[in-house]
Amino acid sequence: MGAWLCFEDEAGQGLRPPKGRTWGRRGRTPVVHVTAHGTKRVSMAGLICTKVGHRPRLIYCIHLDRGPAKGRRKGFTETDYARLLDAAHQQLGGPIILVWDNLNTHVSRTMREMIAARLWLTVYQLPPYAPEFNPVEGVWSHLKRSLANLTKRSLDQLTALVKTRLKRMQYRPRLIEGLIAKTGLNLQPP
Repeated sequence: MGAWLCFEDEAGQGLRPPKGRTWGRRGRTPVVHVTAHGTKRVSMAGLICTKVGHRPRLIYCIHLDRGPAKGRRKGFTETDYARLLDAAHQQLGGPIILVWDNLNTHVSRTMREMIAARLWLTVYQLPPYAPEFNPVEGVWSHLKRSLANLTKRSLDQLTALVKTRLKRMQYRPRLIEGLIAKTGLNLQPP
């Protein structure tokens, strides 16, 4: 078909850093002081895109949740996903076969209508509870390991750090190839 095969997933990170291992002086346990009050968080949606004869790509977008607001969704909406897919289509310059999970936003009536309006887009759902088939899960794992034990005092600092780390991953095609290979899926044409 000459299409890009894209896997999509989303994740979030609050001001409280993920726990990680570290070194410390003998007899002194390292302590990380955190000011993780509130529900502020950075939501991330990412695509790993692959096509035979091209280097794999990582495309992402960020959504900030600055705290509680009535009637407002914390994470990505159908419109946010449509913007991400439109941007990916523009960057990749070809049709897209999208593989994603069964998140309620992905299977909603509004999302189905948006997908039907994009003739260049074909969508497949991953089986329930099968994150091991999605290479984007590895992106979030790699990102969160790099954020372990780092404290950020504001959402803006956390956002800048997340963007920097994701940008670094974009320029490491071998890392992206490794994340795809880890799924065990054979993506070579027959």
